[in-house]
Amino acid sequence: MHPETTPNPADKSPRKRDTLYVQVLVAIVLGALMGWLKPEWGVAVQPLGDGFIKLIKMLIAPIIFTTVVAGIAGMGDLKRIGGVGLRALLYFEVVTTIALIIGLTVVNVIGPGNGMHVNPASLDTKAVEVYITQGRAQSMVAFFLNIIPKTFVGAFAEGDILQVLLLALLFGFALARVGEYGRPVMNLLNEVARVVFSIVWIVTRLAPIGAFGAMAFTVGKFGVHSLVSLGQLLATVYLTCFVFIVFVLGSIARAAGFNFWRVLRYVKEEIFIAVGTSSSEAALPGLMDKMERIGCPRPVVGVVVPAGYSFNLDGTCIYLTAAAIFLAQATDTPMTLGEQIGLLVVMLLTSKGAAGITGSGFIVLAATLSTTSKIPPAALAIVFGIDRFMSEIRTLTNFIGNTVATLVVTKWDGSLDREKAKEILAGKQN
Repeated sequence: MHPETTPNPADKSPRKRDTLYVQVLVAIVLGALMGWLKPEWGVAVQPLGDGFIKLIKMLIAPIIFTTVVAGIAGMGDLKRIGGVGLRALLYFEVVTTIALIIGLTVVNVIGPGNGMHVNPASLDTKAVEVYITQGRAQSMVAFFLNIIPKTFVGAFAEGDILQVLLLALLFGFALARVGEYGRPVMNLLNEVARVVFSIVWIVTRLAPIGAFGAMAFTVGKFGVHSLVSLGQLLATVYLTCFVFIVFVLGSIARAAGFNFWRVLRYVKEEIFIAVGTSSSEAALPGLMDKMERIGCPRPVVGVVVPAGYSFNLDGTCIYLTAAAIFLAQATDTPMTLGEQIGLLVVMLLTSKGAAGITGSGFIVLAATLSTTSKIPPAALAIVFGIDRFMSEIRTLTNFIGNTVATLVVTKWDGSLDREKAKEILAGKQN
């Protein structure tokens, strides 16, 4: 939040804040070592990672609600919020389409599944049946209907980002409409936001423990042997995401006037938290706070960041194309260029259909295969063992994509405090 309305407790001890990313990095390495050397111990510490993610997720709904409501009510210009939303959605659609095209191109050039000759009928699909079932249930109509919560408090109870965002937008518009009568409510929300962000600061101190537990479980449960057996696919996804981050997101940031590497350095703590826990939501509160401190207005941050977590999943899009074409190659399923383009179009829709669901990347992949009926859904069993290892790079790409999107959309809106952003990225301000 803005310093004048919600002081950040972390500002009182910059030394601790500066070392948090180092602590998380060390925890990731130690967790990976434990999972490798003592797999049973790694599996046993899973609650540490799950507990940290749950602590963060319980705070996301009040953060989004208080931030968006107070921002909209305080701005008074309701048309501008609609303009920000439209610009954000346009940006999301263009960039995710680029991600899908790059993923499709790289996996065809490298061909990681060629020569595997896997017979889908011989695969044990018990582990993936639940994902196939959930994938078949996904549709765009169901997705949009799900944005409307059953009850007002239901959105907070479920923790659905888009449901909370819808309520916040409606509440903020209504609060702005009643004018001075709503002033006491707005003051209360600002004070609640102050307390919530203080809780976030406290919970974030536990990030090294959460990253340790999550990484130890991943390596202990699935084992490094799965990395070797499907190393080509893993390398293809990591390479594609790296190319996308450096060349696409880097170019977009530079075109908008930002030093890309300084932006990454500015959010390095949140990057390590997201990667260590394999959950971009774990870094959402920190990202919203830092985007405001760098000079992005609260209403813009409140709309772009939560929406980006549902509609701007660049890493997930790359994973979808790479995994789907890999499965076609591995099962000797011929796909013409036209069929691959058709698959890309389907993914533009299905990549939005399971937003906010745990394991959404795998569910969306199942939904895509079920929709096309070209690649047998049973083939999902081939990649199930390494899906967790690919979630780290998906998460990293999604997070960096939303960081760049927030800065670009804010500048496009003309509301960025450029001098403040320049000073912070140059390291002249904390």
